[in-house]
Amino acid sequence: MNAKALFLALAPFPAQAQGFANLGTSIEGYALPQPGTAFTFPQDHGAHPAFRIEWWYVTANLTGPDGTPYGLQWTLFRSALAPDSAPTSQVWMAHAAVTTPDAHHVAERLARGGPGQAGVTADPFEAWIDEWRLMGDNLETATLSAQGPDWGYDMTLTAQGPIVLQGDQGYSVKSEDGQASHYYSQPFFAVTGTLHLPDGDIPVTGNAWLDREWSSQPLADRQTGWDWFSLSFASGEKLMAFRLRADEGAPFTAATWIAPDGTPTPFPTGAFTATPGDTTTVADREIPTEWRVQLPDRALDATVTALNPQAWMETSVPYWEGPVTVTGSHEGTGYLEMTGY
Repeated sequence: MNAKALFLALAPFPAQAQGFANLGTSIEGYALPQPGTAFTFPQDHGAHPAFRIEWWYVTANLTGPDGTPYGLQWTLFRSALAPDSAPTSQVWMAHAAVTTPDAHHVAERLARGGPGQAGVTADPFEAWIDEWRLMGDNLETATLSAQGPDWGYDMTLTAQGPIVLQGDQGYSVKSEDGQASHYYSQPFFAVTGTLHLPDGDIPVTGNAWLDREWSSQPLADRQTGWDWFSLSFASGEKLMAFRLRADEGAPFTAATWIAPDGTPTPFPTGAFTATPGDTTTVADREIPTEWRVQLPDRALDATVTALNPQAWMETSVPYWEGPVTVTGSHEGTGYLEMTGY
């Protein structure tokens, strides 16, 4: 099976009862996340081929010289065809996007492991597919680049705080049945760089958030998709939170409140709530592009609003992803990803 065929096969067909993008399928022969696993860096910046699926995910909220807000995304996915860890058993997919208030630019790359077209090394760190690159010194500093048909970006990222372990010391539970991933973030990147847009180059500054996850069955078979928030507040505090929707019953939720010094406080299911508000017709779907997010333990009661409601990722596995603004009890910016709609 070639890369394109594989990722088309991962598309979320409701009748398959395997969770969004088949992430609830069989795990026989693959490694499973284990609680109490200690992360080691820089090794864990690299690939974990014993697990079925993994990603390196960067989002950034940016501002141009005239105050115009922008967002960018860079993602590299690794998916194993078989539990043998061989390079030729790995398939790679990458997504890049730039969002403006009026446009959403998207590109996708696909590759099969083995010939060097895509891959990840831990030391020195480099993640690539074709000419798209995320690379740097143990992710303390990094450069980030991607190109679309008539757009692209070149960024420099500098960590201003520590890596944050999500969930229970990096063990992130995703369902009542116990599905889980290993999950850490670097939410403290400062960013400078240039957006190359059809109307010309734009210098930008801002902040970025890196998420790293690996698992073999991150969803239960009845879970149909997720709504994921990464929010940075003017106070210097941050929040990672998600709700995983199921065919029936209440969503499974989790959240991590991150202090300005990087100290994480995880919250179990039910502590965080995200209530959809206004919807937008996007790609013939009704997508909630405004949310009320609440975490009473941190006095959070805020509204999250999409910068551009049409930030649809028209890729092999389609989803919505774009920058957001936060108003209410806390002010700030962030990113929202919604799958399975």
